[in-house]
Amino acid sequence: MKIYDFIVKTNKGEDIKLSEYKDKVILIVNTATGCGFTPQYKALEELYQKYQNNNFVVLDFPCNQFGNQAPGSDAEINEFCTLKYATTFPRFAKINVNGKEESPLYTFLKDQKKGIFGKAIKWNFTKFLIDRQGNIVNRYAPTTKPEDIENDILKLL
Repeated sequence: MKIYDFIVKTNKGEDIKLSEYKDKVILIVNTATGCGFTPQYKALEELYQKYQNNNFVVLDFPCNQFGNQAPGSDAEINEFCTLKYATTFPRFAKINVNGKEESPLYTFLKDQKKGIFGKAIKWNFTKFLIDRQGNIVNRYAPTTKPEDIENDILKLL
């Protein structure tokens, strides 16, 4: 199985195949609007703006599993991110990243790259970097700032 085999829901409830992002370097992030790491949206958008023309994309998966920090609807989360951080990268429907109801995409990502504390996602803004062939290259802790992985992105571009 490859990352491109997954179908996810957009924040408007439409199905989209991740194969739409084939041949791109992808940064997948589970996010929240009320987290201490929420200001990372600014740096994520800066990376996206800087490299999107080189086939780089940030994929945003809001998650409310950690401290109830993303309680809004998909529309409210999108409005918050657009107005407060001017984000333009793709945002998807809110998902679970751990537990019985976790997204199959996150089961796959976690199976491919365990974190320093094991398989589970520990908090919002965990990041997965995927190369142009769909291989999960690295997993970054929430404390890792987006600008600190810019060199890893550049190596893949």
